[in-house]
Amino acid sequence: MYSRLVSILTSSVFCFALLMGASARAQTIHISVTDIALKNGENIEFGDVYFIASNCSSLLTATPEVEIVDGPPGVAVTVKRAMVIPRFYGCAKPVAGGKIMIAAKDVEDYSYSRMVLRVSYKTRSGNWQRSQHINVALFP
Repeated sequence: MYSRLVSILTSSVFCFALLMGASARAQTIHISVTDIALKNGENIEFGDVYFIASNCSSLLTATPEVEIVDGPPGVAVTVKRAMVIPRFYGCAKPVAGGKIMIAAKDVEDYSYSRMVLRVSYKTRSGNWQRSQHINVALFP
């Protein structure tokens, strides 16, 4: 009798563990990757860069800088100084920042590759950096 009770209890725990395991989900970190397509000689505005405080005031002491850490040949990236509106944070007034500009030059063949950018911010509290991954399709 005792062994039967133990086997029923063990089976119940095992079934419960299987049911709980079937509904569990793994958590992963997703890096947002943007896809862009450029033709030879084309220049696009990729996005805004800024560094703000909680009261929506800029903390930048200089225009942000960008460099290509890894990417296809013939692509150049610059930051054009501009007043931008950080709408993502609910800010309504423009702050000092810039616009990332991406240009394709001397593209002879179609290619598709990943480009990694590093954006550097000079702020009142020191220097900060972040990276951005971009999938780039280049057309002649």
